[in-house]
Amino acid sequence: MISFRKHIIETKSPIKIALAQLNELAADAILFVVDEKDKLIGSLTDGDVRRGFLKGLTLDDTVDNFIQLNPKFLQRGTYTIDEVISYRNYDYKIIPVLCKEGKIVNVVNFRFLKSYLPVDGVLMAGGRGERLRPLTDSTPKPLLKIGNKPIIEHNIDRLRNFGIDDIWITVRYLGKQLQDYFHDGSSKHINVKYVWEDKPLGTLGALSKIQDFQHDYILISNSDLLTNLDYEDFFLDFIKNDAALSVVTIPYTVDVPYAVLETENNIIKSFKEKPTYTYYSNGGIYLVKKEILQYIPNNSFFNATDLMEVLIEKGHKVNSYPLRGYWLDIGKHEDFKKAQADIHHIKF
Repeated sequence: MISFRKHIIETKSPIKIALAQLNELAADAILFVVDEKDKLIGSLTDGDVRRGFLKGLTLDDTVDNFIQLNPKFLQRGTYTIDEVISYRNYDYKIIPVLCKEGKIVNVVNFRFLKSYLPVDGVLMAGGRGERLRPLTDSTPKPLLKIGNKPIIEHNIDRLRNFGIDDIWITVRYLGKQLQDYFHDGSSKHINVKYVWEDKPLGTLGALSKIQDFQHDYILISNSDLLTNLDYEDFFLDFIKNDAALSVVTIPYTVDVPYAVLETENNIIKSFKEKPTYTYYSNGGIYLVKKEILQYIPNNSFFNATDLMEVLIEKGHKVNSYPLRGYWLDIGKHEDFKKAQADIHHIKF
């Protein structure tokens, strides 16, 4: 994926320079023209240049004479998933993202991205990883490699593929190694920030330290999971159900090899012959509305299950999203070994 800045050209630039940039962009050949304050003015494609020449413009003219005014864009912090899907369905492949001042802060390319979700991501990476010792004695568990890259990098790349480019990593044990590995995220064309825990804060306690989320929705995930979860479908289900919190749940089936009797005061009312029961366990991935983070106490140990209890008690909707894809919690040595085998067969 190229830097979005390669799609930007300044007003009054010679059309020769624009042609060189378009040629370099190849299949992604579209430029966005900005004024002296870096605000979006218009767009320029090979077709616009050809039409300009047919109208009598020459190589001595500037880009301003060729551009299309009022191009499509997404407004950072206010765009919706419906806008994203609409642009994608109408085959708009490359869309600029503007800040509230009208400056381009990103360019979405649907040749590389599955979606562009209006979501901040939080990856929890502060744990000690006791059950994976001695592997974690000198390396934080999220940086243990599965295949050719660390566990947490699989998660970050998956988030990035769905357009989640504002990512927070909560760190404590050997957290400096995580900082040194990802830095500010610019090498992956994303924004990465770190939240340091000076003591264990549970699943969600560290979120109380974050005051500058960019979006109204937050996705929180354990960093030691391996999954091909469809984050867009998860988000759409969350919106459809108007949930305050949604949790990815993992189906767990129990086959009972005997008839199960249903009794009341020792009287058999009915029975089921060798029934199968399906239960759902917590998958460690959550979507929440930013407004409900107010229920997380400041700098205190607080788990996702604690937040669920608070929300249910207050009458908010807590939703279950049964996972239909691959999921593995890499907590033990046998899980780590399984992940090494599975990574070559998972369809991401």
